[in-house]
Amino acid sequence: MADSGGTSSTFYVLLLLLFSLLSTTHCFVPDDKKNCMYAVTVETTCTKGADTSNHVSLRFGDTNSNDIVVRRLNSKQVRRVDPLQPQVLDDMSRKPFQACMVDQFQVTGKCVTSPICYLYLKLVGADDWRPGFVQVRSLEGPHLSSNYFYFRRVLPRHVWHGFDTCPGEVTPFGIKRNRKV
Repeated sequence: MADSGGTSSTFYVLLLLLFSLLSTTHCFVPDDKKNCMYAVTVETTCTKGADTSNHVSLRFGDTNSNDIVVRRLNSKQVRRVDPLQPQVLDDMSRKPFQACMVDQFQVTGKCVTSPICYLYLKLVGADDWRPGFVQVRSLEGPHLSSNYFYFRRVLPRHVWHGFDTCPGEVTPFGIKRNRKV
């Protein structure tokens, strides 16, 4: 009988240890509900007819499949920025995407865990738009910010158009990406 009592006490100790481990593992699970802030800088080129009044959507993310989609860049949060310096010239509500202008938007979305390496724009409407560059800065940490994505051409309408500079492995069958598409 002494053996069964020792075995049952060992069982209870192991059971308590298991429950304590299960109760603390939630600390190691990433919080997918947390949102982060991003500053999106968009330049419109100075060519004739480069501006637009269409809806512009934005999609960006990192190699870890953290995908942020902004259905419409909001004109209420637009700021005009000096193209040569990151200095804000005004904070007035105005129409974005005018020729020779650099606009800045503040966006909230899922947090990235590695540097932003892809960015796509989508133009919905009847007129053309010719963006110059787009950059996304993570306000959580500058090491997560993107490089500049240069467009410098008229954006096609109603399709996602942009760049994916995420690292990948070249195989005989194409480029193999680590992230989910």
